[in-house]
Amino acid sequence: MSTTQDVLARDEVRWLDADQQVHWRAFLTGSAIVTAALSAQLEADSGLSLSEYEVLVRLSETSDHTLRMSQLADGLVHSRSRLTHTVSRMERRGLVERQACEGDGRGVNCHMTDKGFQALVEAAPGHVMAVRRVLVDVLSEEQFAALGEAMAIVTERFRD
Repeated sequence: MSTTQDVLARDEVRWLDADQQVHWRAFLTGSAIVTAALSAQLEADSGLSLSEYEVLVRLSETSDHTLRMSQLADGLVHSRSRLTHTVSRMERRGLVERQACEGDGRGVNCHMTDKGFQALVEAAPGHVMAVRRVLVDVLSEEQFAALGEAMAIVTERFRD
């Protein structure tokens, strides 16, 4: 009986070696744990999802708390439809509002409201403490820097 690798080996796949397989699975498991822990903390403490929190963070980093929806989707690496659903939920709660882009009738901006800014201000301390507890303080400074550098390379490679 042939294994999947035996059958697929004919396609000249560069299979992961044993060490690479261990690292790949550790990445998958670790990133799932980090995401789940941060999501649970935000939901419990602020009622925000991790995606909603990230939308508010991105909007807070602009001078007028406004970004074009397409820019926001690209920055968050979300599909347009996923972002639309997230923003719709946030809009119903008064955290953001959509506005037509000036000078471009096809474009739509997402603007963080005062209520959204207040929600971010209230959620941020607990979220940062959770990020530290779950990831930053678990790793050495060198490991955390290496993780950030590695993910920056991945981002740069696939961003364009």
